[in-house]
Amino acid sequence: MKFRAVASIAVLCCSMVCLPIVVSRAQAAEVVVSAAASLTNAFNELKALFEKQHPGLVIHCNYAASGALFRHVQEGAPVDVFAAADQITMDKAVAAGVVDAASRRNFVRNSLVLIVPRGCKRPATLADLSTFARIAVGAPASVPAGRYAREALQKAGLWDRLQGQLIFGNNVRQVLGYVAQGEVDAGLVYATDARQQAAAVDIVMTVAGHAPVLYPIAVVSTGKNPAMGQAFLDFALTPEAGAVLAGYGFERP
Repeated sequence: MKFRAVASIAVLCCSMVCLPIVVSRAQAAEVVVSAAASLTNAFNELKALFEKQHPGLVIHCNYAASGALFRHVQEGAPVDVFAAADQITMDKAVAAGVVDAASRRNFVRNSLVLIVPRGCKRPATLADLSTFARIAVGAPASVPAGRYAREALQKAGLWDRLQGQLIFGNNVRQVLGYVAQGEVDAGLVYATDARQQAAAVDIVMTVAGHAPVLYPIAVVSTGKNPAMGQAFLDFALTPEAGAVLAGYGFERP
């Protein structure tokens, strides 16, 4: 009899200990967002706002070059939302069947600018880059900003001529860092990124001659939380989110 009483108490205690663990797991919903490196600051703020609106939800953000993020998704990384900095990368994601094509939306646009270290020599025209020893751009194979830069320089007849002077970055923030730290003489980055280092770089000009810099966002087909992924995407399209994005220099399409 005594043994049965002790056993009953043990079972009850175990239930009381285990119950909070089960509840906490049920409440701790998670969403994984993979976004272009240029969205880092803006998405960190959107993440905080969205989590505040959804108590118990945790959003994990991955930031890198759009091409690298696409490869991770294609390889099965547990991602719920993908935001790219170009149409080409999202087109590849749709073709590969890793995102829900019906959820795809263009949600912001940006511009490409030429920058130099603060107070340093400025080229009067794009053609004057030929007199600069080191020019940083994103690697075109994986970095959308690098593709935009290549397209603009090709149209200006400069891409082939500048090959020996180009320094390639793994993402647009790395290119920005090279210029801000004075490791190169000039660089091509997004206007929104240049704003993040306004004290360290000078914007020389807005660069034309490339496709519009439109950012698409979509729900990933293989994600673990597609419902909340869609909810985050919808939130990114709201006026509230638009105000945050505008604060970092992004514009609506």
